[in-house]
Amino acid sequence: MIAFDTFGTVADWHTGVSRVLAQIFPEIDASALARSWRRTYAPALAEVEQGSRDWTLLDDLHRESLDRLLREEHGIRAGADQLDAAVHAWHVLPAWPDSPEGLRRLKERYTICALSNGNVALLTEMAKSAGLPWDFIGGSDLWRHYKPSGEVYLGLARLMRVDPGEVLMVATHVTDLAAARGFGLQTAYVERPAEWGPEPKPEAHCPDDRFHVRGIDELATLLGC
Repeated sequence: MIAFDTFGTVADWHTGVSRVLAQIFPEIDASALARSWRRTYAPALAEVEQGSRDWTLLDDLHRESLDRLLREEHGIRAGADQLDAAVHAWHVLPAWPDSPEGLRRLKERYTICALSNGNVALLTEMAKSAGLPWDFIGGSDLWRHYKPSGEVYLGLARLMRVDPGEVLMVATHVTDLAAARGFGLQTAYVERPAEWGPEPKPEAHCPDDRFHVRGIDELATLLGC
């Protein structure tokens, strides 16, 4: 089976989020705000995983971090409707152009799963919006843990009744892949040089990854689909 990270790997978060932010807060550089918001992601998840705060859905973490960014860096006290609309942008991210067709090709031969720090409701709405044909949606709320916790990677294997080594984890983030390998999964790195919009993204492919591809369509070709 093949498991996919979503934000950045399958879906283009920078384009989707900055587009919505530009509509809600036209007075702010939407690209810069989207990138700043994304940088709050890992620290917020780490607080949950380290036990310094109770389990909290990604939607709620996103809302808190954006509210704080707007107040502290822009002097804006956003209304509830504005925050709701901004957080919802993550539910309807556009797919990278190669993602839907590449996933459809892989689905013909393999079981394909989202394995994401997004919650199930978010990922389900994104799948509908972006045409992502998942066989299974592995959201963080199923395990009440966030990657890179082993509860996520191994939890998927347990649910699907396969050995960890039978799972290929696909991502554009080296930390995600390193953690997956540490728990016995196989890994594939997908280049997404435009993930951060105008900000250069360092490519850090690890030679331990089984595959290094430029898109999900290329992965499908390598896997005979």
